[in-house]
Amino acid sequence: MTEANTEPRLKHFPVAFFAMVMGLSGLAIAWHKAEQVFRLPVRVSTGPLALAILAFVVLLALYLAKAMSYPAAVRAELAHPIQLNFFPAVSISLILLGVALLQLSPGLAGVLWVFGTTLHLLLTLYVMSVWIHHEQFEIHHINPAWFIPVVGNVLVPIAGVPLGFVELSWFFFSIGILFWLLLFAIILYRVLFHHPLPERLMPTFFILIAPPSVGFVAYVQLADALDGFARVLYYSGLFLTLLLLTQASRFMRVRYYLSWWAYSFPLAAVTIATLIMYQRTGLAPFAAIGWVLLTLVTLVVIYLLYRTWRAVGEKAICVPAH
Repeated sequence: MTEANTEPRLKHFPVAFFAMVMGLSGLAIAWHKAEQVFRLPVRVSTGPLALAILAFVVLLALYLAKAMSYPAAVRAELAHPIQLNFFPAVSISLILLGVALLQLSPGLAGVLWVFGTTLHLLLTLYVMSVWIHHEQFEIHHINPAWFIPVVGNVLVPIAGVPLGFVELSWFFFSIGILFWLLLFAIILYRVLFHHPLPERLMPTFFILIAPPSVGFVAYVQLADALDGFARVLYYSGLFLTLLLLTQASRFMRVRYYLSWWAYSFPLAAVTIATLIMYQRTGLAPFAAIGWVLLTLVTLVVIYLLYRTWRAVGEKAICVPAH
């Protein structure tokens, strides 16, 4: 037995696991929007929401245990050029849970939103400070996971506006849109003119869908209008979705990694955006696309839960270099 196999699995518990909460929360919000738009008689959203809350509690407890038992391992993640960008997934999970609970429990949603937003601002400042003052980053380190801190900022208005924090929501929206455009150009340059992404990071291409899709949802919440800018955001996200889905055969050949959860939240985001387009325009094609995407993201999340559960049972997760 190798030394790596004898190390405690808790030591290698990745912060990237919180992408699972993002996916489950996104699915719950997508189904809740479908229940509103199509007046569904059944509350399907309750299931993924309950799973999202359970997953967050379990994952947070495990990661706090890791932080107390193996602080050096946490510091190593914070210094890693790729793993660093997954820490904001914790604050994004809080924000998304706040969005998902907004109708069921406005008080609890507000508490989660405040904590999530505050934590996300602190993490954004930390991550960007590391980016600016780094000594080891190279062009091959950048990948779509670098969008994760950006996506969290764009999410803030979705619950922030109904909770009454309109100007604060514009502040976070502005941060997200600005750095989405800058990072998109850098990542496209890296993909086109440098070595391809490693196999384990291939699923993160789907993160490209999230900023314009979430940006659309947030902007419509802020402006309460379906104007030209909103349409540019929506159709950008829809095109990126189409582009990536046409390459499904490539993604299906990728071995299972925890990064597979990168498929879930972006697909949920473009699904929600499409349902809002139908709600605002009444055009039947958006309803059809919405149902297709909702079915797809539901099947994807179910399969991800199965593959993750199987990987945990086979002890293929929480091991070095996974």
